[in-house]
Amino acid sequence: MLAVVLVGGFGTRLRPLTLTKPKQMLPVGQVPMLERVVAKLGVAGVTQVVLSLGYQPDAFLEEFPTGTCAGVNMHYAVEPEPLDTAGAIRFAAQDAGISERFFAVNGDVLTDLDLRALWAAHDAFGGEATLALTPVEDPSRYGVVPIDADGRVEAFIEKPAAGTASSNWINSGTYVLEPALLDRIPSGCRVSIERETFPAIVDARSLFAVQSNAYWIDAGTPEAYLQANLDLLDGLRGTSEAGLDPSATLHSDAEVTRSVIGPGVRIEAGAQVQDSVVMANSRIGAGSRINRSILGGGSSVGDSSELSHLTILGFNQAVPAHTHSVGERFPPAETW
Repeated sequence: MLAVVLVGGFGTRLRPLTLTKPKQMLPVGQVPMLERVVAKLGVAGVTQVVLSLGYQPDAFLEEFPTGTCAGVNMHYAVEPEPLDTAGAIRFAAQDAGISERFFAVNGDVLTDLDLRALWAAHDAFGGEATLALTPVEDPSRYGVVPIDADGRVEAFIEKPAAGTASSNWINSGTYVLEPALLDRIPSGCRVSIERETFPAIVDARSLFAVQSNAYWIDAGTPEAYLQANLDLLDGLRGTSEAGLDPSATLHSDAEVTRSVIGPGVRIEAGAQVQDSVVMANSRIGAGSRINRSILGGGSSVGDSSELSHLTILGFNQAVPAHTHSVGERFPPAETW
């Protein structure tokens, strides 16, 4: 069983964290996001993952030098230029020589979807592609997918205007695809599977979908990325995970509440960290307060600072003592 994982995007919504690291290499809990995605595929029976790479491909090779992740073999397919979702899937599949049915998933989607059930449903439908659907409160950011009683997709409406969607069931970014679908995708150019390929399959009455209420989050924004980490601590994906890495150092007067604290982090006297992510080898100065913020690895917060409301420090960033930030970015956006 094979899978293509799309990890080639620039991750612009998560800057400045992604200025120096692809978003799929960011930790969710104490594990890289990609490792969680691949582990889920492995449990479903996937034996080889093809990474569709574009932005900073060397980061993936350095993180997984043996060519395996979560016990699954990986093939690296590096796009010569951005090819969008369908173009990337075609390029990766051909680069790896895929000639049989396969999964395709977005590498920034974390889900507890039953992948085996999706595979079986696709087999029963007998179409060219089957996608998983998930319900959301605001479907205007996504692709809305109404289906008939037989599971056949009636339309594929990408990012409808607010208040106009006929359904709140959206494309969740997890697909089972037949190799014949690749022939629908022009080679060597940008093609969107959501805006071009899937609508064409709808017209051929060969696109099906399965609705699922399983846990799902698109972790590609700061809000969602932070929430994905907090959900692990809260046990929303099964047994709650420990947020504090054993190698982190906390002063006896420091307080950490509902936060992910990475390896080698130092939290000084009187500091408070709540509902936040602090990545490896960062330092939080004495008396500082960190609330609902994200600190990239190697960052430093000076004494008596206050960071809140999704303040984000990029990797190896330092803010001086007495810094007060409400939702700011370090470095600031104008320097990107």
